[in-house]
Parts: sequence; C-alpha cells; structure tokens
Amino acid sequence: MSDAEQNEPPQATGYECIQGYLKTLDGSPGVYRMLDAQARVLYVGKARNLRARVSNYARPGNHTGRIARMILDTHSMMFLTTKTETEALLLEQNLIKQLKPKYNVLLRDDKSFPNILVSYEHEYAQIKKHRGAKKEKGNYYGPFASAGAVNHTLNQLQRVFQLRDCSDATFESRTRPCLQYQIKRCTAPCVGKISHKDYAQSVQDAERYLQGRTTDLQERLATEMQDASAEMEFERAAVLRDRIKALTHVQSTQGINPRGVSEADVIALHLEKGQACVQVFFIRANQNWGNRDFYPRVGVDIEAAEVLEAFIGQFYDSKEPPKQLLLSHPLENPDVMAEALTEKNGRKVEILVPQRGEKAELVEGAARNARESLARKMSESATQAKLLRGVAEAFDLKAPPQRIEVYDNSHIQGTNAVGGMIVAGAEGFMKNAYRKFNIKDTSITPGDDFGMMKEVLARRFKRLLKEDPDRKNGQWPDLLLIDGGAGQVSAVAEIMREWGVQDIPMVGVAKGVDRDHGKEEFYRIGKPAFALQRNDPVLYFIQRLRDEAHRFAIGTHRAKRAKAVGATPLDDVPGVGATRKRALLAHFGSAKAVARANLVDLKTVDGVSDALAETIYDFFHEGQRDS
Repeated sequence: MSDAEQNEPPQATGYECIQGYLKTLDGSPGVYRMLDAQARVLYVGKARNLRARVSNYARPGNHTGRIARMILDTHSMMFLTTKTETEALLLEQNLIKQLKPKYNVLLRDDKSFPNILVSYEHEYAQIKKHRGAKKEKGNYYGPFASAGAVNHTLNQLQRVFQLRDCSDATFESRTRPCLQYQIKRCTAPCVGKISHKDYAQSVQDAERYLQGRTTDLQERLATEMQDASAEMEFERAAVLRDRIKALTHVQSTQGINPRGVSEADVIALHLEKGQACVQVFFIRANQNWGNRDFYPRVGVDIEAAEVLEAFIGQFYDSKEPPKQLLLSHPLENPDVMAEALTEKNGRKVEILVPQRGEKAELVEGAARNARESLARKMSESATQAKLLRGVAEAFDLKAPPQRIEVYDNSHIQGTNAVGGMIVAGAEGFMKNAYRKFNIKDTSITPGDDFGMMKEVLARRFKRLLKEDPDRKNGQWPDLLLIDGGAGQVSAVAEIMREWGVQDIPMVGVAKGVDRDHGKEEFYRIGKPAFALQRNDPVLYFIQRLRDEAHRFAIGTHRAKRAKAVGATPLDDVPGVGATRKRALLAHFGSAKAVARANLVDLKTVDGVSDALAETIYDFFHEGQRDS
C-alpha cells in the first residue's frame, strides 16, 4: 500500500472543492475521505478507480438527498491508494469503525459472541462457556448468538454426556460428588465415579455432537448398547440406553436444523422509513446456534446493497466468517467482498443469494425475523419518543431529552464504594454508554453519599470538557437524574457551577412518604418539590431509569467487593503472579504465613527463585534480612 495523501485542500467547498482534486488523481484503487470545515470525517469510501469515483461526486445531479448533503458539507478530501480493490475494501471498513463518519452506514452493536470451549488444561476435560481471545488449550465451538443460546446447548450436552463444568480448583477440592452428579448432569470424575477412559470417550462423543456428527454417534451408541446387553453388562447398557434417549429428545426439540447447510451465516436485511434491521442466524455443524438482530445507522434514501456491504465488512472485521454467507439481497461487488474475507481469514468464503431450496427458505425465515424485529423496534421507539416528550413536559425542558444520564452510588458502610452512571435515549437504554466510578478520594467520610456524588460528577464533567468541549459528539446529557433529594441536588449543582455547566437540567428523584414506591418526589434547584400522579407513564419511566441505575451500581459494587475478598497482600509483591501466588499459598497455607516466613523457607517453594524469595521477604520486612 502506498501513501498518497493530499492534506492541503482547495479553498472552494462542495462540488467545486471535489472538482479541484480530480487533476491530482489517477485510476488507482484506494480509499477517500470527505471532511467538513473542522476537518472531521464525513464519509469514508473505497474505489476501484479513485478518479472515476470522485468525478461522480464532482457533477451536480443524480445524487440522493443524503449524498447531496454530504457533498455540500465537504470542505476537503484525503486519499490513500492501495494495490488492489480488495485491500481498499478492508482499509475502508477499518476506517469506518475507527472514525464513525456521519454519512456512512455504521454498525452500532459490535460485541463479541460466546463460544463453547472443551478445555484440555486438565486431565479431565472441562466444558464451559467462553468469550474473548482463544488462549486456553482446547477446542472451541461457535459462535453462538447469545449467552442464552450457549447455556441452552451446554444444558443439552450435560443432559446427554454428563461432563464436568466446575473449575479445576473446585475439581481438586471435592471429596464427595456434588449436586450435578445427583441430578445426572455429571459423572463425578472428581471422586473416581468414572474411569479416565470412559470419561474421555464421553468428551469425544460431546465433540462429535458439536461437530454435527450425530448420526454416526447414535449408531455407535446403539451398537455399544447391544454389545453390552449381549455380554450381560446390563448397568452399562442402561447408561447407553439413557444417553441415546436423551440425545433423541435433544434433537427433536432443537427446531430448525438444516440438512444441506453445515456452516453458514444467514444474513437478511429489512429497510423501512429510514431504519434498518439485519438479522443474522448462525448455522454450525448443521445446527441452528441462535440468531441476533442488529440495527445499523442508515438514511432514508440508502440502498440495500450498500447497507449489507457495510454491515458485512464491519461485522467480520473482528470475527471469523463461516464458509458461506447466505444473503437476502445481492451486493454491488460480491466477488471483492468474498475475496477480502477469504484473504483476511485464510480460507475460502462464499457469498450467495439463494433463490430456491433449503437455503432460500433459511433466508426467508431470517428476512421474516428482520421484518418483525424492526416493526417491534419502531413501535418501541414511538412509545419511547412519547415518554421523552412527557419527561420534557413534566420537568419544563425546552425539548425532549435525547440523552438522559442517571447516577447512583453503592457501598456498605463506606467500603468498596462505587458510583454508577446509566444512559437512556430515544432508543431506550444505551448500555454501551454505562460507566462505573471507583471512589478514589480518601478524604471522603465513609458513607458520605454527597461527597461520593460530587466526586463522580466532577470526574464526569472534567472528562466531557476535555474530550468534547464543543458538545458536538452527542456525549453531553440533556438531563441529569440524581438518586436523592434536596441535599444531593445541591451537591451536584455546586459541582456544575464549578465546571461551568449550569445549563444542563437536573432533577433529584427521592422516595416520598414512607419511602413508598410510587410516591416519588422530584427536586429541582430553585423550585418546589413535586410529585406525579401514580398512574402517569412518565412516573413509571423515571422509576425504571432509577431502578436500572440502582441495579447497575449495586452490581458494580458486588463485583468490586468479591474481587476484594479474593485479594491478598501477595497481589502487590513485584514478580508474584497468579501461578507463584498459588504456589506460595499452597506451601504456607495463607498470605499471613507467607509474610511471616523467613528467607530460607521462601527459597524452598517450587517456582520461587532466590532473587524472588528475597524480593518477597524484603516486601514484608522492609529490607531486614534474617541472618
């Protein structure tokens, strides 16, 4: 890839600005960026021929309203040439995800998907849910559409194959079978209820199931059951009979399991009134491993091909695609996209728009789900818009708020104190915008909710002023909701005065008489407290916001407390990681015993070198060595 960036734009804007670049461009493939007056990226696009593509923007007429607005906003452009159009496509999608341009189709929800891991870190393999980097030794199966889909499959696997899901530490500490054994979800290898050979066979059978080889599996189990019966091993025959019965039950309740599609993502798009829903079904090992809906940011006058191409490019930027993508609409350049995915992942990826047969039926099912999901979302959005108008009316706001931030604190007698911020807007809860704040100010009296709230808001507005001083990125709230009454509101108002952001409306939400849910009172600076009618939908909406903030703050506090419970002074010793920490605790029995140990004893611990033993001893004894 060769650099060919032009950073000195002509003085003209719009069509004239774009025309000024044509004389500097040739027919190379590459990526172009359109920038506004503040040099913010408006749009990122790719081209097989940069000069030809840019010349289309330089001629007025035949542009959709969205593209025409983009051209008028353009004050400069940047270009980067590539060797191939495939390389340009990959670069384009990377830049879109990084820069989030205003006029591009943008995938807003890009979370990772869970997998099932058969872990071979231990002699007796463990089966469990896994999300994130695939660093652990074992075999990974997925992706699954959701944690629920993974849990459902894990329950099926445990019903049939009875594999352990406990941690290695729990496994090693067992002296008798746990409840999982009692309800026939585990064969209790931890206490020798099954031989290593038989357990390994169960693991192998479970992996055959996850690979879609269920026919071979059932045939082998049936043969083994007959052999066991013939040899009068009736107990073993009964176990195999129960396994076959459970496997048959699982297969009969799975729903859609395509016979002719072993590995594919089924991707269907539905566009309506400037909104889009993309439904993705994950087909692996001839099994349906769940589906997920996405709502990319689009415009009123956008074409299906552009939406799907942008979605696929961004969706698989950090995910491995399957062998086939089955689409509801054709792409403009399917060969380029297939080549890009193939090149990136090192195996062939095929893109199809099936017209008949089982594959077409799968796409139609996904399209129906996309259509129904978008209808539900549009209905919910209409309800949400009505509620936001009601909030504006109830609290005398100039306009319905598009971003409401709700704050709450959680602690136990001041310990492990945290603050939580949740965000809601036109599309409901914006969970990717939630934030947690570990209370850092040691001068705050334990349990001082006012002090904690002041610290949280100070840190929040300090960051906003630093990252978005012009309030143009949509990160500033239109309304603050504080869990508390007049005192909390006054504390927050003081912070807002200090940071010069007094123009943001703020409301305190406090439980009313007898702290009764439904008698909430609302507090604002310089105005009397008031309440809403019990049956007012706005009241229910505010209660949901307040309860969500409370749930988030308590969850964050519990996680912090649980982490603190497992912490030891060894965590702060330089050079002592998880492995050496376990070795030290196993050798001495407790962190306190490690702290009291002499240098000679520390040197006898497996994995602890003489130098590390001296570091540990010095840490606890301030450099005073035993003679």
